[in-house]
Amino acid sequence: MTSQAVVQVENLSRFYQNQSAIKNLSFSLNAGEVLGFLGPNGAGKSTTMKILTGNLAPSEGQVRIKGFDIIESPREAKQQIGYLPEHPPLYCEASVDEYLKYCAQLRGIRRQSINKALDVSKQQCGLSDVGRRLIGHLSKGYQQRVGIAQAIIHNPPVIILDEPTVGLDPIQMRDIRHLIKKLGQEHSVILSTHILSEVQATCDQVQIIQQGELIYHSSIETLNLSQAPSMTIGLNQPPTIEQLKQLDQVTHVKAIDEQRFELFFEGESPAQAIVQQSVQQQWELYELIPGQQSLEDLFIELTQDETSVDPEVTNK
Repeated sequence: MTSQAVVQVENLSRFYQNQSAIKNLSFSLNAGEVLGFLGPNGAGKSTTMKILTGNLAPSEGQVRIKGFDIIESPREAKQQIGYLPEHPPLYCEASVDEYLKYCAQLRGIRRQSINKALDVSKQQCGLSDVGRRLIGHLSKGYQQRVGIAQAIIHNPPVIILDEPTVGLDPIQMRDIRHLIKKLGQEHSVILSTHILSEVQATCDQVQIIQQGELIYHSSIETLNLSQAPSMTIGLNQPPTIEQLKQLDQVTHVKAIDEQRFELFFEGESPAQAIVQQSVQQQWELYELIPGQQSLEDLFIELTQDETSVDPEVTNK
C-alpha cells in the first residue's frame, strides 16, 4: 500500500458463522483513478461495498479512507465518501433542488455554501435544467443522475457507485458512463458492476472477486495490450485449412467464413510468414488482426468453473 493511496484496504474479511463472505481482500486506490469491481453473483461485492461505506463492520482487516480508519474514526472516514447504492434513496415527491438541498444539509454543508454546492453538483451531472422538476417525473437515467449528484454534493475525494447503470437504456448508459469517466478525473471512483463493457469503457483499474477472494487485479491498459495467441486473417484467394495449418507456429485454424480465418499459434507470431506466403502463393491478404484478450474472455476464464454463494442474503 502506498502512502498516497486515498483508499487502503488490508486483509479484509467478513464471516457469517463458519462461512466467509469475503476473505483477505487487499487493494488500494489513488486519486484520479476509477476502479472496476467485478464478480459473479454471490461473489461478495455487496458485502465489500457495505464495509467500505461503513454500513457493515468487517470481521477482520482494516479500511482507511484518506487516512481515517472506517471503524476507529467512522465520522471522519464517511465524510470522505460519496455513495450511490444500487437503488438510489430518492424522494420522488420532492423536486431535484429540494432533494439535493436536503442531502447537502445531511452532509453538514454550511447554509451559505449550499446553493453553490447544488449548482456545482447539478452542473456536473447535467441537471441544471431540471432543478424544479419532481424526481418522480424524471426518466430512469435522470434519476440516476440525481443519485450521483447526492453522492458528490459534498465534493468527496472517494465516490462509490453500486450498479449505476442497471435498468437504463443504451443511450442513458452511455451518458452515465461519460459522467463516471468525467468524475474520475477529479475523484477516486469505485464502480461495482457486472457489466463488463462498462468497466472497459470507464475504468483505469479492474479487479475480479470470486467466492470472496480477490483473484485478479490489473490496469485496463495492460489488459487491452495483452494479446491472446491468435489472429484473424482475410484472404481473397484462400488456401485450404490444411495448408494454413502448415504455417510455422500455427496450431489450429478456425474458419470464420469463406475468406476469413482465425489462426491459433504458440511462440512467436506467424504474421511475417503469413505475409510472405500470401505474396508467394497469391492468397491476396487483405486483413491481419492480432487477437486481443477481452475482459469478457478473462472473466469467463477465471470464474466459469466456480460456484459461490454469498452467505449474506444479496442478489450480487
